[in-house]
Order: sequence, then structure tokens, then C-alpha cells
Amino acid sequence: MRIHSSNHPWLLLAILVVLLCFPGALSSKDEEKTTSKNTKKEVTYDGTSLIINGKRELLYSGSIHYPRSTPDMWPKIIKRAKQGGLNTIQTYVFWNFHELEQGKFNFSGRADLVKFIKLIEKNGMYVTLRLGPFIQAEWTHGGLPYWLREIPGIFFRTDNKPFKEHTERYVRVILDMMKEEKLFAPQGGPIILGQIENEYSAVQRAYKNDGSNYIKWASKLVHSMNLGIPWVMCKQNDAPDPMINACNGRHCGDTFPGPNRDHKPSLWTENWTTQFRVYGDPPVQRSVEDIAFSVARFFSKNGSHVNYYMYHGGTNFGRTSAHYVTTRYYDDAPLDEYGLEKEPKYGHLKHLHNALNLCKKALLWGQSRTEKPGKDTEIRYYEQPGTKVCAAFLANNNTESAEIIKFRGKEYVIPPRSISILPDCKTVVYSTGEIVSHHTARNYMKSKKANKANKKFDFKVFTETVPQELKGDSYVPVELYGLAKDESDYGWYTTNFKIDDSDFKKKGGKPTVRVASLGHALHVWLNGEYLGNGHGSHDEKSFVFQKPIALKEGDNHLTMLGVLTGFPDSGSYLEHRFTGPRSVSISGLSSGPMDLTEKSKWGNKVGMEGEKLDIHTEKGLKKVKWEKFSGKAPGLTWYQTYFDAPESLSPAAIRMNGMGKGLIWVNGEGVGRYWMSFLSPLGQSTQIEYHIPRSFLKPKKNLLVIFEEEPNVKPELIDFVIVNRDTVCSYIGEEFTPSVRHWTRKNDNVQAITDDVQLTANLKCSGTKKISAVEFASFGNPDGICGNFTRGSCHAPVTKQVVEKYCLGKAECVIPVNKSTFQEGKKDSCPKVVKTLAVQVKCGRPKKN
Repeated sequence: MRIHSSNHPWLLLAILVVLLCFPGALSSKDEEKTTSKNTKKEVTYDGTSLIINGKRELLYSGSIHYPRSTPDMWPKIIKRAKQGGLNTIQTYVFWNFHELEQGKFNFSGRADLVKFIKLIEKNGMYVTLRLGPFIQAEWTHGGLPYWLREIPGIFFRTDNKPFKEHTERYVRVILDMMKEEKLFAPQGGPIILGQIENEYSAVQRAYKNDGSNYIKWASKLVHSMNLGIPWVMCKQNDAPDPMINACNGRHCGDTFPGPNRDHKPSLWTENWTTQFRVYGDPPVQRSVEDIAFSVARFFSKNGSHVNYYMYHGGTNFGRTSAHYVTTRYYDDAPLDEYGLEKEPKYGHLKHLHNALNLCKKALLWGQSRTEKPGKDTEIRYYEQPGTKVCAAFLANNNTESAEIIKFRGKEYVIPPRSISILPDCKTVVYSTGEIVSHHTARNYMKSKKANKANKKFDFKVFTETVPQELKGDSYVPVELYGLAKDESDYGWYTTNFKIDDSDFKKKGGKPTVRVASLGHALHVWLNGEYLGNGHGSHDEKSFVFQKPIALKEGDNHLTMLGVLTGFPDSGSYLEHRFTGPRSVSISGLSSGPMDLTEKSKWGNKVGMEGEKLDIHTEKGLKKVKWEKFSGKAPGLTWYQTYFDAPESLSPAAIRMNGMGKGLIWVNGEGVGRYWMSFLSPLGQSTQIEYHIPRSFLKPKKNLLVIFEEEPNVKPELIDFVIVNRDTVCSYIGEEFTPSVRHWTRKNDNVQAITDDVQLTANLKCSGTKKISAVEFASFGNPDGICGNFTRGSCHAPVTKQVVEKYCLGKAECVIPVNKSTFQEGKKDSCPKVVKTLAVQVKCGRPKKN
């Protein structure tokens, strides 16, 4: 429990009495004694933090979802997360990934949840398990299995008997498995925190009293299992006791009203490190300075737990993404889609965690006070009376200029919109607005080995037959989710109609087909001729096919292909969300618009023949007759070829240049959906590269199968690439704060590790690579970003020579950032300029003799 200063002595006395009576209110010395004697590993909490094995903790957590990477990637991702300063991994449990068919659970491969958690435990980290049943997560159907929709009388996420019965069965399967594997903290395992439901307040009003009853039921369900861990509900301010309400958002230090009871800690379950993307989106980013500012602010205002959502986003393999969501997920996270460290986001947050750890004792045991010295400035500090323990956070909310803050007789210059951290209330060891970690740029290098087969245009094709007449007796097109049942992205619709001679007599008439649809995409044929395709949003949209249509007197045949891009992942009454064509009409006739929706009966069929025959696999490949690709093919064509695995051990990807929309498989494994033809407002495809995990590949003769919806694509433009972050940079101003790595805490004092604390630029290659070239170097006023630096009007001519001396041939180098390092003959050609060092180097493996 933190004590806030007050001018009311009676209030201080009352708080003191509470502290003396409250069993969790120990001094830091008492805590150490209790920890040494207490062998119980139960996890509890108080108004300050979670208490693990009798010890309060600051928790730095990151979301890593096991289905969005592969088991061979997990160890490296988890290790890098720990090296980034995390002590906790958070993951959802994906119900529809484990129980795709009712009663048949799968926990193998990417679904091996136990293996994933044990790897986290092996790295000495904690786990937060977010059970659902609903998770959202931009995952198809929000994690709920499709078959739930077909349970009689069911309503999702409310006080509904069928839904609660199936939810309880699922929850008990997961939690019993965790208990059997001894993975809960009281059993010596890593799971310290659980979550039931997810952001329920967003839909609660829609269910009225049934919503409140459901939340209470969910809380009682998990607490009744007596697993010895606390439970949270995020974005649920009325979370029933003893459930902890937690915050999701970008700036929970300002938006979170706080725990709904004084004895609960402030937990931040989702700090969004970027914005997930849907097809049609332009590039989006969130700066690491903004993330660091938000975290420092949250911890300065009683926060003790932050979770980065996502820390590693990964890949929505196969058909797992929610509607319109790209296959690549949260690529701008500290670990990118491939699990590579995205700098400076990774390093700057690592430094933040180090700085907060230096403040740990003050934050967990100190009394908090706040001062407001100016309009845009604020001081928050924590002290432990009678000791030297003190930590301060000096904040400047001015977004345009630096501010001077006077604190305890000393002046501090705080950069624009930043927080400086002083773990001893004297020494600035970290600024959220000054990045001293290195930067990286991601490179996509064309693979010579993998592209060899492709460049010979050695594709074979198989084209689906477009049906003209299917069986059916519905007078409206069948709803697409219910038709496909999550077995395919595709649903066929056909109808026949008659045209009289009088319908053609309208002068200047241009008959067109109009389809009102709830999305997602649609292809249309009339009398076997392809009219085109369209795509919309989840809202109702009319597709108008203006191409002159080949109507004929007598019988005409209309065929439509409804296309899904995943189920919706959020909103109330999810079980009643529908999609697909709703009404069809032909306009431009002499007799007026012809409504085909109720005029004729509709037939339908699910999926493609190639899907049913599994022709994306080696075994199914032989079930159809493949033709040599002649350079042009209609839509709904399957393409197959073979390629050798890209050289090196770096991540691999396929670039879908020249293609339209469809699905990719490699050796039978679903790489994901691609949609190159859905352009952003910038006129570019939202996603070009698609990750092929190394575990999907063999050294030679890998089978690539693509199902392409659109006609006349150019598969010869596809290429395979190797992904690296071998372009490493530094961009540091000479007035920046030296790295927090120079400091440590010893006997309640913050001390320098070395006698000479100085500002340096650190450049480091990954793995066994070494710096092979200095591609840019300027000390002055350079501009740009890593991968695209330019010189300014001020430049020290010897900069590149100096950097080469410090760095060439080394795996890691340290360059002092000061005028004397780069001055030639003690001359400064631009003395009035506050200088910045910008360096860009290339990493590579040493060539063998």
C-alpha cells in the first residue's frame, strides 16, 4: 500500500493504524525476512503490486502468442524477450485453435500450449494466461469455435445456459491440464496470473442484467477452482471481487481510473506497441518514445505491471486471421514478425526496464508525492522514510520544447514530451525522449537458390470449373458464414432467370448487375462470362458490375462466388453476425429493374474442388490434371512449382508481386491469405512479403501451391527473399543522457559501474556477424532514419574514418559521442550547432579462406 502525503494528521494516523493491522503492509526488511522463511509460492496482491512467494514485484510483460509462430521459433523469441528486460510472458488461449471440432482437442505442433509455457519457465519467467473464452486478438471469430454458432438456443458471452456449459467445459479442460502439468505458481510453476473474458465492458450494455450476471458467473467459475493465483478482467471497471480490473490502451497512466478497490494493484494488460493492420491500410507505427513515456508515467502513478501488446506479433497462418486482417500481425512490435529485434524499440524499452528496476525499492515501498512546478511540468517521487531510498520522475508534457525543472536544488533540462528517471532523486539515468540504443533497418535479399525454379517460369496450373447450375431451393442467397461453416473461404451461388424480347427495347439501355452484400469479396459470372470482382467492408455494400453484360433472350445463368477473409472478432451478438450477398438485381432493362433475389431459386456449394482434394499437398497433387503455365490463366486457378530452401539460416519469405488475392501453401503448410490487389490510399499493397517459417522448409524440392482468385496474374514476378536486420545504425545527440547500463544499485545507493560515465554510441551485429562496412557516418546535424541518412550543413570530415577505426571487423563497437572524438586539429567548423552522431554500418559473416 502506498502512502500519499496529506495535510490532515488524523488521516495519516488512520493510515498508520491500517498499515500496522494489514498483514501485507510489511517494510522492505520485513519482506526479506518473510521471503527467506516462507516456502509457500501462493500469489496474492495488495494495493501496490502482485505478491509472489511473499515478495512484491514490478512486472514487465509481453504478449507472445504460440499459434502465431512455430515451436522451433519459440526458444529464440522467448530468450530475446527476456534479454529485452521482460520477466513475464502473456498469451491468450485460442479455443477454436484447440477445439476446431466439438469434443476433439488438439495440443500438438503450434497448439502445444504446455510446451510453450514450459519454455517460458525454463527461461526463468512468469506467465499470464488469458483464457477467454472470447479473446478478440484479431483472430477469426474472436477465438470462439464455429460449431458454437450451431448449438440450439445459444447466445455468446451472456447469461445463457448453453454458452456457459460449453465455456465451463473448455475452461476446466485448460486449467485442469495446467494443474496436471504443475504449471501454476503455488505448484512451483510459472503461471502467476489468469484472465477470464476480455474487454467485456464493450458489449455489456447490450446484454443488460444478463451481462452483469455472466461476468459474476465467470469470476466465480475460475475462483472456485482454487488455483492459488489472482484473476483479472481487462477494461472491466466493475470487475467483481476478488477479480482485479485492469487497463488496456496506449496511455493508461492518464486514462485508467484505477483499481475499483484500494487493496487491488494497478495492472496494465495491453499497452499497444503499434496498430494491427487490415488490407487496404497504409503503413502505421507507434514511436518507442511514446511507448516509453506511457510506461514511465504509469509506473510513476502507482502502476506495477505493464504488458506490451504485442511484444512479438507473428503470423496469422492459414485462415486464422479475423476478417480483413493481414497475415502479418503487429510487425512493428519490439520483435518483428520474424522474431528479429526491431531497434530502437527493443533496446529503448530494455533500457527503460533497467531504469525502473533501479527504482524498484522506492516504487514498491516508498511514500509518493507530486509537485506541479509549471503548466507543462510535473514531478512525481517516492521516498522511504529513514532511508536513502528515493526515486523521481520528472515529466515535461510540452510537445514542442524542452523545459527546465528545478528539483531539490538542482536544475534538469527535460526534452519535449518526455520523462526523465532519477532512481536516487539526483541522477538522471534515462530519458524516454532520448534514444541511445542502436537502430536497425530490415532488408529483404533475393534468394538465388529459391528463385532458380521460379525464374524458369516452371509453374503448372489447374483451373476450377465455374458452376452454372447448382441444386438448391432457397429464394434468397444463403448466408455465407452458415454456408461455409469455417471449412472454406468460398461459397458458390447460382440462379437461372428468363429475359423476354421486350426487355431489350430500351434505347441506350446498359444492363448491369447490382449485388447488395455484407462483404467480404465477390466474383460474378453471367452465362459463363466473368464480369469482375469487388470487395467491401463488414458493413453492407453494393457491388455494381458496369461491364456490358451478355444477356440473351430466354434462359440466362448467373453465378456468384462469395469470398470470406475470416470471421469478425468483436462486438455483441457475434453469433448473429452475417455476411455474403443479400440481394441481386439487374438494371437497365426496358421493363425496369429485375429482382433476382426472390424471382428465382438459388443453388449453392461450399469451397473449391482443389480444397476438397487437398491438391496443396504432395498426396493430393496427383488427383487432378495439371497443365503447363502458358503465361496467362483465368481466375480461380491453382499454381504449383518447386523451389529449394533459401540459403543461410535467416528467416525466409515469399514476395507475392504480380498476384491478386488468394491463399499460399508450402509443403502443405498454410502460409496465409494474401491480397495484393486491395491497395491502400497510397496506391500500394498493404502486405507484400509473406513469412515462410524455416520449419515449413526442406533443403530441396519444396512444394509451393497458390490458389489465385483473379485472372491474368503474373506468377513469374513472385520471388523468395531472405530477411535480416544487418543494417545497424546509431543516432545520438551529444547532450543525450548516457546509457542506463552505466548504473547499478548497491546498498540503497545508485552507483556508476565505471569511473568514467560517458555518452557512447553502441553498435552490435546479431549472431556471429561482424561489421563489414561503414555505409554512413556524420557528426554534425545529419537527418533521416536508419537506412536513409543524409548529411546536413554541419559535418565533421573525419567522422567515417573515426567510426571505421572503432568498428570495422568487430561484432560490437563503442564510439564516444563528444566533440573531441571527431575534431580534426581541435577545429570545430560549426561551434554553435548542438551535434548529433549518425552512423550506419553493414553486418555480415566473415568470408572463409
